[in-house]
Amino acid sequence: MFQTKELRIGWLYPSLMSTYGDRGNVICLQRRCQWRGLSVTIIPITQQTEVSTFKKVDVIVGGGAQDRQQEIVMRDLQGAKAEVFKDIIEEGIPGVFTCGSPQLLGHYYEPAVGRRIDGLGLLDLVSKHPGADMPRCVGDVVFEVTPSPLAEALRKQLGKPPIIIGFENHGGRTYLGKVEPLGKVIKGYGNNGEDGYEGAFYRHVIATYCHGPLLPKNPFIADWLIQTALQKKYQVEITLDPIDDSLTELARKAMLERLEVSYVE
Repeated sequence: MFQTKELRIGWLYPSLMSTYGDRGNVICLQRRCQWRGLSVTIIPITQQTEVSTFKKVDVIVGGGAQDRQQEIVMRDLQGAKAEVFKDIIEEGIPGVFTCGSPQLLGHYYEPAVGRRIDGLGLLDLVSKHPGADMPRCVGDVVFEVTPSPLAEALRKQLGKPPIIIGFENHGGRTYLGKVEPLGKVIKGYGNNGEDGYEGAFYRHVIATYCHGPLLPKNPFIADWLIQTALQKKYQVEITLDPIDDSLTELARKAMLERLEVSYVE
């Protein structure tokens, strides 16, 4: 059914923003496409990438980075690159941005040391590091996806509430303005350890501090990205062939039990 269809994955700054194993999100998307007979092309987005390349991608993946690498990326993603990046997000290209990369999408990031770094201003959020002496937000995190229509689509796909499991390790704290959070925290810190929310959701973009990496632990998110990307690209309704995720479900159940999280279904 999908043999003639292709998905092009844009991987943001792989040499600078691949901390905490988030390259696993790219691998997960690639494998789940290949298992269904889809052709996959991975397009690295780097400092040398031409602006026109952004328009070739069907789904975007961004990972985490340390403050120094993040500053390099945020200063590179300006001007014409920033404008075309904003355009494709507004057009509905799906993406997943984990750990440090969501800070690219906000108004600014204030590092522990140094000057404020301007972001794209695509999402109404700001991120601030409270200082080098403040403890990081580290540990397992569990939250329920809440924004509609994403939550509705995932609930229909799963037959139960969509619960995301991951790991967070961030010094910065993110504060949302007029943008929906990705979910409600059940266990962990989330965006800032204060308001009980995790991540942000806009158009078809998922922004989250949850990594470890995110998609192998929560393959239903990977499938939503694939399905959304294919439907936008080919302008037809897409139903993905099922994949046996029984081992993943056992691992998720074991993790929830270890974390003493009873809220599963």
